Amino acid sequence: MSSDFLAQMATGSRERVHAAQRACSDAALLARALASAPPPPLQRSPTGFDLIAELKLRSPAAGQFKSAGEDVAARVVAYAQAGAAAVSVLTEPSRFDGSLAHLETAARALAPLRVPAMRKDFLVDPYQVSEARLAGAAGVLVILRMLAQAQIEALLERARSLGLFVLLEAFDEYDIELLHGLVARQARPLSGLLAGVNCRDLTTLQVVPGRLERLAPLLPTSMPRVAESGVGSADDARRVAAAGYDLALVGSALMQGGDPHALASAMLQAGRAVRSTPTVR
Repeated sequence: MSSDFLAQMATGSRERVHAAQRACSDAALLARALASAPPPPLQRSPTGFDLIAELKLRSPAAGQFKSAGEDVAARVVAYAQAGAAAVSVLTEPSRFDGSLAHLETAARALAPLRVPAMRKDFLVDPYQVSEARLAGAAGVLVILRMLAQAQIEALLERARSLGLFVLLEAFDEYDIELLHGLVARQARPLSGLLAGVNCRDLTTLQVVPGRLERLAPLLPTSMPRVAESGVGSADDARRVAAAGYDLALVGSALMQGGDPHALASAMLQAGRAVRSTPTVR
C-alpha cells in the first residue's frame, strides 16, 4: 500500500467481507447473484462523450453532502434523465456514509430507464463483486493501487463470470503500466473494461491540476478512458473531452449543486460539443 488512506480503506473492506461471509458463504452468494435478474448494460453514446454520475452522501475530501434521509431514487433518476450513461453509487460506510442498500435502491430506480448502476467501493475480494451484482449493479470499480496482481485478476474473473463491466482506476504512470501489463497477460480478451485516471492526491486528498491531461496519452487505446475527480463544471467536461477522455465520473459537483439535472446536462453538452467539432489540419 502506498497510501495510508487506501490501506485504511482496504482494512475496513476486508473486515466487512469477513462479517458478510459469516452470514452467507461465497458459493451461496455467487449462486444467488447468477440467478438474479440481469441489470441493464452500459451503453455509450455515439457522440463520443458520456457521464458517470455519482451518488455519495459524504466525502473525506469535501465533507458531508447530504443526510441519511436523502432521496436516493429521485437523485439517480435525475441523473439518468439528464443523460448519464451510468450511475456510480458509493457503498463504503465509514468515510462515505454509503451502503449496499443505497445501491439496491439506485439500481431498482434506474432499471426502468435502462441505465446501469456501478458499485464504487474499495473492493478487495470477489465476494464483493457478487454482492454488487445481487444488489442490481452492472459494474464495479477496481483500484489498481491497493491490490496485488492476483487480487485484481480474481476480481476481474468474478466480474466476467457475472457479466459486469469494470472501471480500472489508476493514479499515476506506475498504475498505468500495471494496467497495460494486466491486459497483455489475459489469455482471453477482456470486454467491459474502462481505464480511469483519478486526479486526487492520495495523501492530501486534493485534486492535482494537470494530472488528467498528462496521463491521458498513456492509457490503453483499446478501452474507453474515464476522467475521475476534478470535473465540476461544463468547462471541465470540455477540457477532459479535449484531452481524449470518453467519459467523466462526476460526484462532488453534482451532490453539492442545487440542480443536478441541469449541471449533468450542461457537462454532457460541453463534452459532446468538443467531440463533434472537426479537427482542423
